Amino acid sequence: MKLLVGLGNPGAKYARQRHNIGFMAVDAIAAASGFTPWRSKFQGQVSEGRLGPEKVLLLKPETFMNLSGDSVQAAARFYRIEPADIIVFHDELDLAPGRIRVKTGGGHAGHNGLRSLDAHIGPDFTRVRLGIGHPGDKRMVSNHVLGDFAKAETEWLDPLLAGIAEAAPELLAGEPARFIEKATRHLPKPEKPKPRAATPKEAPAPAAESAPEADDPRSLLQKLADRFR
Repeated sequence: MKLLVGLGNPGAKYARQRHNIGFMAVDAIAAASGFTPWRSKFQGQVSEGRLGPEKVLLLKPETFMNLSGDSVQAAARFYRIEPADIIVFHDELDLAPGRIRVKTGGGHAGHNGLRSLDAHIGPDFTRVRLGIGHPGDKRMVSNHVLGDFAKAETEWLDPLLAGIAEAAPELLAGEPARFIEKATRHLPKPEKPKPRAATPKEAPAPAAESAPEADDPRSLLQKLADRFR
């Protein structure tokens, strides 16, 4: 059995926050693959089903983010699931919105949910890092992470969640690159920068016309006479 965990905070007030994208990912998997209705267990919400040949337990801890390890440890211990068979979906500040990275092991990088998991089951589980982007100023990080996704962000969020649900069997099969490719293939393509319009060359200034000679008041006969003087 595989244990797929989505990290987030429980309750309607947190449901659309960027910090809850892990919850959203496992919700999408459950809805797309006909999993059982969510029910309360292991200090969280669980749903069961299959992805390809694998039997899967989905878990959304309801302990709040910084105690996520309590719930995950309880589920893993009950089903005797090793960390190598645990996959955790979580938000990632250091990835652009819509980007995904998959890694096994490593540090928690200040993420409270991962810190709690490390303390309870060790670091040797797989992390699916879901990019939410960085606000650009560390003083704005908390408001960004705990803020709701903006309406405009659904243009990439909705196809990303649908892609994760479709591609999840690749992840369980140990094909992270194929998972990422399939999960992100329906995301809107970034607009290419428009080429700058060529600056029209200035037309050369017309050459100054030479001033016409002033009329010579002398007669032709006087001019000839002056020449031979």
